[in-house]
Amino acid sequence: MKRLVTVFISAFVLNIFWENLHSFLYNNYMGGKITEFILIRASLFDAILITTVVLPFIFISSLKDKSWLIIVIGIVVAIFNEWYGLSTGRWAYNSLMPIVPILKVGLTPMLQLGVLGYLSYKFQEHINF
Repeated sequence: MKRLVTVFISAFVLNIFWENLHSFLYNNYMGGKITEFILIRASLFDAILITTVVLPFIFISSLKDKSWLIIVIGIVVAIFNEWYGLSTGRWAYNSLMPIVPILKVGLTPMLQLGVLGYLSYKFQEHINF
């Protein structure tokens, strides 16, 4: 349980930084201004997603040496999340957002869950419980 809490907290903190760093690439959230509260709420949601993705890698021993899959799974989850958010008008990119061709999603949100999920997993590996 301590490992999951460590993953969640580190994912939450990393996501707060990431959300603030790339928020200038968005035009709006649900038609309104992107506030710090919205960024914190998004970070909380992302931390929950990351913890869910990392869960099997902590408790299934055969997955421990395949932690690179966290990056792949995180990117796939992020792509579907972006497609949902964009198609429902929850958020919109501005002209500064680098768009991934074919997938038509922003580069930074596409990488976010995979990269931060992997970093959160690796961080908990180095903590002595």
